[in-house]
Amino acid sequence: MQPNLTIIDHPLVQHKLTIMRDKETPTSQFRQLLREISLLLGYEVTKDLALEPIDVETPVEKGNFRRLAGKKLCFISILRAGNGLLEGLLDLVPSARAGHIGLYRDPETLQPVEYYFKVPHSLSERTVIVVDPMLATAGSAIAAVERIKGAGAKEIKFLCLVASPEGVEAFCGAHADVPVFSAAVDDRLNDHGYIVPGLGDAGDRIYGTK
Repeated sequence: MQPNLTIIDHPLVQHKLTIMRDKETPTSQFRQLLREISLLLGYEVTKDLALEPIDVETPVEKGNFRRLAGKKLCFISILRAGNGLLEGLLDLVPSARAGHIGLYRDPETLQPVEYYFKVPHSLSERTVIVVDPMLATAGSAIAAVERIKGAGAKEIKFLCLVASPEGVEAFCGAHADVPVFSAAVDDRLNDHGYIVPGLGDAGDRIYGTK
């Protein structure tokens, strides 16, 4: 197991993930469960955010409390499936900034090709959490994080729902400085690059496409 991999095994996370794996779970329920599970994953991936003291006057008296410090947190979604996690995370942290990166695999070279990139300014001053439900071959995730580093990000985390052992090894080999958070690491990849047993194509199941 990679040292910078965290498995989020909270009972509610595992329960919801099991329902999402079921091929009979309809699109509407799959989408709702993903939104719910992203809140639970979000608690874990943000638990070490920096805080600063602030004086607040309550209805009773003034006190010294804590709030998030520094620039607003930034979530960056790897399109399109990453948006399923992004929406729930923004419910958890409404003040966070959001970015998007779109990649597709060239059918001849099999290398990731970027087609869209839009992120907030001052990434070097923000905690950046990159989200994609599946970490399969890790090709897109590796390329996305490389691009985000090139845009100035220094503190980056990667959050997914399900990973493959091959994907975790490849990602951690390419970005040993980026912690990975996942609800599960499944058995393997099949010949088509799908996680086994996995939950199928996350994007298709979120949006009801084939």
